[in-house]
Amino acid sequence: MLSGYFKWRWFLISKDLRLNDEIRVRDVRLVGEEGEQLGIMATRDALNIAVEKSLDLVEIAPTAKPPVCKLMDYGKYKYEQAKRDKEARKKQKNTEIKEVKLRPNIEDHDFETKARNAQRFLLDGDKVKVTIMFRGREVTHPELGKALCVRLAEFCKAECTVEREAKLEGRNMIMILATLKHD
Repeated sequence: MLSGYFKWRWFLISKDLRLNDEIRVRDVRLVGEEGEQLGIMATRDALNIAVEKSLDLVEIAPTAKPPVCKLMDYGKYKYEQAKRDKEARKKQKNTEIKEVKLRPNIEDHDFETKARNAQRFLLDGDKVKVTIMFRGREVTHPELGKALCVRLAEFCKAECTVEREAKLEGRNMIMILATLKHD
């Protein structure tokens, strides 16, 4: 069982608002449907007004002294809120980081295939992480990896900018390409 303080703190964190009979304070500051101030009154009087108008009494500011309650159609309010949230999620663009792995001694045709894949990822709005993998003693020739990164950046230069220059990290050389910003 939660103590009173922690129970109250838990409630403030939750997203649901208290409404109608769940409001357990003596007096409330009442706000009408259109946002007009109706004054401070007893909770039961505010509930009676809500019932007369076929609306819900919703506590919108529980920490105020006295708490602020508003008359509204709670079902309609929740529906509008869900619609707004859905629209906001629709407008967000999640950029992923796609990876293209290459070897220092890659053949031309294989390079072009990988480069076209990188171009496609960039056109889709994603970032591309280019990884050059060195095996054995290949790591002693990082200039080969650097040249490959430059070649790939040159191949995709119409769609991207180099966000992070090629850098050797252990046995891998990593470069990150980002989509050009079109305003």
